[in-house]
Amino acid sequence: MDNAWISISAHTILVHGFFTVSNRIEEESLKYLEKYHSIIRWSSMILRLADDLGTSSDELKRGDTPKSMQCYMKETGASEDDARKHIHFLISETWKKMNKDGDADCPFSQTFIESAKNISRMSQYMYQYGDGHGMLNSETKDRISALVFEPIPLA
Repeated sequence: MDNAWISISAHTILVHGFFTVSNRIEEESLKYLEKYHSIIRWSSMILRLADDLGTSSDELKRGDTPKSMQCYMKETGASEDDARKHIHFLISETWKKMNKDGDADCPFSQTFIESAKNISRMSQYMYQYGDGHGMLNSETKDRISALVFEPIPLA
């Protein structure tokens, strides 16, 4: 898990995003960015775990490295179904940590905190029905099309 959160590169996206959404850049905030404040770690972890849930089966077939599910299955002898439940549990627990750290004395603006949370939300949305990014399935494609192109009814 120590390697998992950084291998997904959400931290890179968030560090770049920080400079886009921050009106004032303070030295204290830069120090927290450099050390990857927990809000960045939790957001990255949710993205990694959601990605693993959606893509691990297809990636293993292609010969990719084992993901969190396979590691959990090997370490505990759990079935794939139990491993999926465990990963969902980890995502839920990580959300609790992120919400707590985002509300406590977080050195970042509310806009940046929401950006970190939105990456997590997006990841769960994109990988809910499998690999909605690398191998766009019809469910994900239809949902994105509806979100972007379909008018929102006002009544």
